[in-house]
Amino acid sequence: MAVRAKLKQVAKERLKDKEYLEAVDWMDDGLQVKLKVQIDKETGDAVFDFTGTSPEFYGNLNAPEAVTSSAVIYSLRCLVADNIPLNDGCMLPVKIIIPKGSFLSPSDTAGVVGGNVLTSQRVTDVILTAFGAQACSQGCMNNFTFGGDGCPSYYETIAGGNGAGPTWNGTDATQCHMTNTRITDPEILERRFPVVLEEFSIRRGSGGKGKFNGGNGVTRRVKFLRKMTFSILSERRSLAPRGYAGGEDGQKGLNLWIRNPGTPEERIIHFGSKNSTVASPGDVFVIATPGGGGYGQQ
Repeated sequence: MAVRAKLKQVAKERLKDKEYLEAVDWMDDGLQVKLKVQIDKETGDAVFDFTGTSPEFYGNLNAPEAVTSSAVIYSLRCLVADNIPLNDGCMLPVKIIIPKGSFLSPSDTAGVVGGNVLTSQRVTDVILTAFGAQACSQGCMNNFTFGGDGCPSYYETIAGGNGAGPTWNGTDATQCHMTNTRITDPEILERRFPVVLEEFSIRRGSGGKGKFNGGNGVTRRVKFLRKMTFSILSERRSLAPRGYAGGEDGQKGLNLWIRNPGTPEERIIHFGSKNSTVASPGDVFVIATPGGGGYGQQ
């Protein structure tokens, strides 16, 4: 009942002169997530229609249908003011249309590892944008891994900026939306792995400005003490998290590989959003995560 009541409220307040809510956003590779939400003003029944979303991707950003369904459930629970448990009744008034063959409903041979950790974030941003509930958050989990050559494997996701809302500033340096993992303490990281954490700080000024400001991302700087392979799987390096209602966009993220730092042979290499290579002892990897979008004009 709480979800249905919220949908009726949204229809009354936001569908006065239009037939549906809509939003569209893109992944860094150009993949489009398109959404139209139709709501029956009398019953509160809603249709979330992702028709127009890009086709299956030749890469790993495809997302099984369950990922999109989970993003819809998550967003609806965020919109409802009551503290309701996760239950099947949340979805009784909701129908979800996901076009077959799109990258939100790919074939069973499609690569999907990035769907759960990256595409899910974009789907959530699109839903909350359609409802006018929040500016875009960092839109990424910043998946960072290293290991090999005798070094045990390590995997972490890294915080960023949360989008601002109609009455609040976005939170700095937080795991946004469904990225609810905790990061390893620096002392434990350096004790168990051959790395030095040279910096882990709030990336000041990366949140978008507005009546309410977006949250700031973080800067994480890791020095490798021995040869090993490292990889990054990230988003919002080409397209910034968007502001809402006149709020400014958050800053894009940035990944840098610094070879031979502090020597005449130092090279700073733009690493892109998704890449993997072998680091030499002394190399440094810098991950600057995106800030959240601002909400409303200053």
